[in-house]
Amino acid sequence: MLEAVDLAAVRGDRRLFSGIGFSLRQGELLHVTGVNGSGKTTLLRMLCGLVVPEAGDVLWEGKNIRAEREAYLRNLLYLGHLGALKDDLTGIENLRVAETLAGEPISERQALDALQGVGLNGHEDLPVRVLSQGQRRRVALARLALSRARLWILDEPFTALDKSSVDALRTRLEGHLNQGGMVILTTHQEIEIDAAVMKQVALG
Repeated sequence: MLEAVDLAAVRGDRRLFSGIGFSLRQGELLHVTGVNGSGKTTLLRMLCGLVVPEAGDVLWEGKNIRAEREAYLRNLLYLGHLGALKDDLTGIENLRVAETLAGEPISERQALDALQGVGLNGHEDLPVRVLSQGQRRRVALARLALSRARLWILDEPFTALDKSSVDALRTRLEGHLNQGGMVILTTHQEIEIDAAVMKQVALG
């Protein structure tokens, strides 16, 4: 279980949010909403341990994630809105590097299958700098097919996707939830995801 306890964030002399608290269990989805600049990405990065809260704690299985960082990261997949792709690497190379850094090395065949699974047939060996924004997003999202993490934290995962890709991502998220996974995401779009429990945190 993931718990946020009275989280607060400050940017410069402005308080982004305070008193944010929730719990997330197996099969549950949390939708973080708010206008631009309200702190959505800051909150997600805080939940990943990349930003230290001004106040409050993030707990995984009852323990602070800063004290149990290694165990927490083994159970976490974070995809930021930029996708963390290396422009000069191909889609296959990006996936293999990302999964190796996550401690789960994969073969070229596994990377190829993941990319084909998101409709990138014929683009697997191209450097990602030549891909469209939507194609780059799909390279990043291909990691979902490879991940064994229980908790997925996704920043604007539906951005730049066409309808078929949106539908495929929705199906992927529902499958993860049905298998007992947890999802936290931000999106400016209305989402229709079949989750046993869907929670919301509104910022701003």
